[in-house]
This record gives sequence, structure tokens and C-alpha cells, in this order.
Amino acid sequence: MSTAKGPLKGRAARLGRLMPSGPSSAARTPFVLLVVVLLGGGLISLLLLNSALNQGSFQLNELKDRTTELTDEEQALQRDVDDYAAPDALERRARELGMVPGGSPAFLGPDGKVLGEPSRAAAPKPTPTPSRKPTQAPAALNPVEMEGTYPLPEAQRDRFMAKVSIGYPSAEAELQMLDVHGSVSPLDDLQPVAHAHDILKLIEAVRAVHV
Repeated sequence: MSTAKGPLKGRAARLGRLMPSGPSSAARTPFVLLVVVLLGGGLISLLLLNSALNQGSFQLNELKDRTTELTDEEQALQRDVDDYAAPDALERRARELGMVPGGSPAFLGPDGKVLGEPSRAAAPKPTPTPSRKPTQAPAALNPVEMEGTYPLPEAQRDRFMAKVSIGYPSAEAELQMLDVHGSVSPLDDLQPVAHAHDILKLIEAVRAVHV
């Protein structure tokens, strides 16, 4: 019996040496750290990806708004081009440049024969020029809107609150007033401010101003 127990004890001792004798938590620590690192890296990558997607969406919205503005501007420019390319607009600009319709053209053949009946172009209609002489328009003394009577302002009503009787002048006083005021006309003291050529120069100066 003693010989059988000896080999069993030796084999158990060898198996005990092969199995770890320390605690199992030391072997689990690297695995837990690896899992934490992987989870942290995944979360950080997800946050970076979300921020990149948000920034891309903002840029996409800005580009869409810019595209809409450019489309509206293109449509406005196309309308302007269509207006300038209209036959009426082309005719008006041609007349402003002094161009007239060419009429019926004629062609010269290889043999020197004139094909067609040429006609002269019609001369443009002369544009009416404004008169160089200044015109005068008399102004009305009393406009239509000022017809009728109106109450006096408050500050002028005291003038009519007193009555002063001065009577009529005598015959000699009337003759003296006629001699003083009747022989002199108030128009004699008027002096001309500008002559006709001065007014013409002023009109030319105003026409030369471009606004």
C-alpha cells in the first residue's frame, strides 16, 4: 500500500506546481483594460464621426442656399437678356445710334450682273429740339385754392379791436397826393436782373448736367 501512495503523491505534487497558485483577478485585469480601451476608442470615434456629419450637413445647407441665390440671379439676368434681345429694344437702340433699316439689298453675281433692285435706306426722323428762347408764363395772383375769406390768426385780431376816425382829406391834400404819387411810377425803379442771353446760358448749363 505504501508503494502505491508514493507515486500518487508525486503526481499530485507535479500537478499542483503546474496550476497557478496566485489569485485569478490578476489575470483578468489586462482583459478588462483592453475592453475599456476599445469601448472608449469606439465612443470617441463615434463622436468625431457625428461632429463631421453635422459639419457636413451645415456646409450642405449653405451650399443649397447659395445655389438658390445663384439660380434666382441667373433667372433675373436671363430676363434682362431677353428684354435687351427683344426686337423693340433692338430697334430703339439702333435708332439711338443713328442706324436705319437697310431696305432691299442687291447682290453682285460672278459675271458682274447686279441681282435685285437696290433701294436707298430711309433717313431717320429728326428728333424735335427744344426751343432755345425762354418762355414766360404769368403767375396768377390768387390761386384757385385760395378763393374765399379766411379767419385772421390769433396774433392779428387785435388790429381790428380799435377804431380810429381820420376823416377825408381836403382837396388840396388830394391834389398834392396826385402830384407826388401819380407822376412817379413804381415800375420806373425796377432794374433788370438778367437778360435773354444770360437765361440762355443758364439753360445750356442746366442741360449739361447729367444726373
